[in-house]
Amino acid sequence: MYQSFIGLEVHIHLLTKTKVFCGCRSAFGDEPNTNVCPVCMGYPGVLPALNIEAMRMGCMVARALNCRIPPRTWFERKQYFYPDMPKNYQISQFASPLGQEGYLDLEDRGIRGGGRGESPKRVRIKECHLEEDAGKMIHTGTVSLLDYNRAGVSLLEIVTEPDMETGEDAEIFIQQLRRMVRYLGVCDGNMEEGSLRADANVSINLPGKGLGRKVEIKNLNSSRFVRLALNHEIVRQGERLDAGKTVVQETRLWNENRDQTEPMRTKENAQDYRYFPEPDLPVFEPDKAFLASVEAALVELPVPRMRRFETDFGLSPEQADLICDEKAQADYFEATVTAAVQRGMEKRDAAARLCNWLLTDIKHLLSREGLSPRDLPSFTLGPGRLAALAALVARGEVSLKNAREAAEAVLAEDKDPEIIIRERGWERIADPEKIAQTVNSVYTAEAAVFEEVRSAHTGGNTKRANTLTAYLVGKVLSASGGRADPGIVRSQVEALIAKPA
Repeated sequence: MYQSFIGLEVHIHLLTKTKVFCGCRSAFGDEPNTNVCPVCMGYPGVLPALNIEAMRMGCMVARALNCRIPPRTWFERKQYFYPDMPKNYQISQFASPLGQEGYLDLEDRGIRGGGRGESPKRVRIKECHLEEDAGKMIHTGTVSLLDYNRAGVSLLEIVTEPDMETGEDAEIFIQQLRRMVRYLGVCDGNMEEGSLRADANVSINLPGKGLGRKVEIKNLNSSRFVRLALNHEIVRQGERLDAGKTVVQETRLWNENRDQTEPMRTKENAQDYRYFPEPDLPVFEPDKAFLASVEAALVELPVPRMRRFETDFGLSPEQADLICDEKAQADYFEATVTAAVQRGMEKRDAAARLCNWLLTDIKHLLSREGLSPRDLPSFTLGPGRLAALAALVARGEVSLKNAREAAEAVLAEDKDPEIIIRERGWERIADPEKIAQTVNSVYTAEAAVFEEVRSAHTGGNTKRANTLTAYLVGKVLSASGGRADPGIVRSQVEALIAKPA
């Protein structure tokens, strides 16, 4: 039995409008080599200029990861040749990164595992450093094409200590970090487009013997692949040690078609990048105003918000996890609960009803309209309107069926639900005399069924009697357009059943 050690290097593209050291547009999907200039192309004699928004966003992530922001931070040149790095060096941070000595608690792994039996696992953050990204290589047959649009894009690298033990730990770390940076609004977290990607370092050894020989797995572009690749690599290394072989220190790739890691290059020793301070960029010393702007930009993060929703609103861990998956969705939910309480609903009852609305009906409507939870701030069925529907249902003034139809009409007509319900005549009928007219009409049409219910009662077939009674109640509700009060309908139907034919 071996002990495994996993560390991650996660790269996130910061959502700055321009690149980190020049004024070129930073955007995914533009025509190749259209967002370039002499600075990001590495022409001789050009001078970089720091994008302060990139530094601010990087510090926001560092603070969210409980990192210390040093009083002085600076950039170095990292020397290496790659075809997609025109300068033949990368401006990065080494000696004093912008975020140092933080941590992230994997507090939601119990939820995803179906319970809260495990205590939170703390993963130490070694550093967060800001750098420029390289360009993109496109390989087509025997030809390689270069797109430099990505060269110079603001890139924040988050480096953990080897505190994780399984692929599941690493998967949850990636998922939790992705949700965090999306909440902060500093990265879209789109792993398919490369705006969040991870390299993983893994080693195994006998318990108590410390780190083993490290293997790096490069360019994992989904949290699922992180889990699969690491778990496979742990097994592979264990099989080599069991066979009396040594683990080769190397870089490997994940082959998603074969579900296995494969060698990329041997890496016997750490590469010497010959870092030296970037001479064209001054030392950055964050002042009080800058640090205050970082703190002001922070928001309530997903995990604390989930815990608060459980405590304040009585949501289950699973419900809180789903609601808080997107910040816009959590904001919408909370605003809707507040609006419902203002309409006289009890907070927890409102939260329970609105959670069901949001995770079923609203989700369906968004999907049908080609929208996502991120579009909820501009959704026609806003918090006030949804709260109005929930309050009407809670007070028994409209049926759930008609409330759902009203929600559809709100989207089509952009009117308040109360107006639509009044115009369509969808208010619930609670007048016993009006309901009796519909019940008598159904009694005439379904006389044979009423008689069959009586026979079932007489014969002691309670199950059959209950089934037929439910059928008759449904017929009355249908005849009333779903408006009749179900309790009154049932009592009148049962009275007719008890009455001799």
